[in-house]
Amino acid sequence: MVLNKFRDKADPVIEPLAEKMSAVDPNLVSWLALVSAFIAGLFLFLAAPPFYVLLGGVFILLNSLFDALDGKIAKLMDKTSKRGDFLDHSLDRYADIFILSGIILGSLCRTWIGVFAIIGVLMTSYMGTQADAVGVSRDYGGIAGRAERLVLLILVSFLYFFLVGTGWASYQLFRMEFNLFELLMIWFAVAGNLTAIFRGLKTWSDLGER
Repeated sequence: MVLNKFRDKADPVIEPLAEKMSAVDPNLVSWLALVSAFIAGLFLFLAAPPFYVLLGGVFILLNSLFDALDGKIAKLMDKTSKRGDFLDHSLDRYADIFILSGIILGSLCRTWIGVFAIIGVLMTSYMGTQADAVGVSRDYGGIAGRAERLVLLILVSFLYFFLVGTGWASYQLFRMEFNLFELLMIWFAVAGNLTAIFRGLKTWSDLGER
C-alpha cells in the first residue's frame, strides 16, 4: 500500500492511545470498528441533510482509528493470535461492505457504479489474503489498499459536506455528470481491480511451479 511507508509516522499518536486502552480486549476494539462502519454506512445512506454525510465521514474516521488500535493493543499486551487476525480481517470486509453499501443504496451513487466498486474493493482484499492462504506472504501491494480507501472516503465525505450546494460537488466526465462519491467509486472500481490483478500476478509468480 502507498500509505504503508507512513505508518511509522502515525505511531506517536496510535501507541499512546493503545497504551491507555491496554486493558481492553483487542477483539472488542475490532468489533467497535465494525459498529463504527455500520453507523457510517447508515449516515451515508440517509445523506440528507448533508450533515449526515459529514457524520458518516467522522464514523469512518473512528473505524480507521479502532482498526489501527486493535493490532497495536494486541502487540503491546502480547495477545496477538491467529484467531484475532482472522476476526480482524473478517470484520474489515464487513466494514467495507457496510460503508460502501450505504453510499450505493442511498442517493450518493448510481448502483451500476457501486457494483463495480465493491467488486474492486473485495477482490483487492481477497487477493492479499489468498496469497497468505496458499503459503506466500500476505500481499499489501498496489494503489488501492484499505488505508488509502478509508482516507479517500473520509476526505470525500468532508468535501461533499462543504461543497454540496456550491456546484463543486459534481463534475462532467465523458459528457456525464458524476458527484464526488461517484467519482470516488469509479476510482475504487478501476484502481481496485487493477490492484487485484497486480496482486494476483505477483502471487502467481511467487508460487512458481509449486
